[in-house]
Amino acid sequence: MTHTPFAKSGKAIDWDDIHQRLEAARKALSQELSPDEEKRILKTRAAALAREPLSGETTEGHLEILEFLLAYERYGIEMSWVRETCPLKDLTPIPCTPPFVLGLINVRGEIISVIDLKKFFDLPEKGLTDLNKVVIVHGGDMTFGILADEILGVRPVPGDAIQPTLPTLTGIREEYLKGITGERAIILDGSRILNDRRIIVNDEG
Repeated sequence: MTHTPFAKSGKAIDWDDIHQRLEAARKALSQELSPDEEKRILKTRAAALAREPLSGETTEGHLEILEFLLAYERYGIEMSWVRETCPLKDLTPIPCTPPFVLGLINVRGEIISVIDLKKFFDLPEKGLTDLNKVVIVHGGDMTFGILADEILGVRPVPGDAIQPTLPTLTGIREEYLKGITGERAIILDGSRILNDRRIIVNDEG
């Protein structure tokens, strides 16, 4: 014996009547929305879909960037090169070093050299304030700190949104740039910075 759901009363189910009622309900719902309302809903859904890839911390095709200020420009470096950030305090100058080498700091017993990219890139000088932080970058066996005038935060950037550097950026600074975002944040090439002998200062000895 075959059991049919909802047929407990013994009456036959009029499936045609049910389909007609469902179709009438669907049409009634669609008629309640004006064309403007339908456009608004579609626009909202499209905006939500466009934002969705940025919600993940490691979405494929995106670079996770630490953004910070140098002088009055926004810079960024991939988080894969960033070990941590820390306040600039107890800085010890190093004699007989290039002007862009600020000195040494002690981070939990580890001595780390700090460089000022503003001087290295020939950017406008800006006095030290409480907002200054040190971005400690590392790669392989190399670790040092980059002075930041202010940390802006971490955010994902679509890889295809990074454009070639501007023609106005020439000389030594261009060598260390990965590209520029649509918001004109300048992305540094962490690999080149960490491996360039002009930046690396041997303070041991």
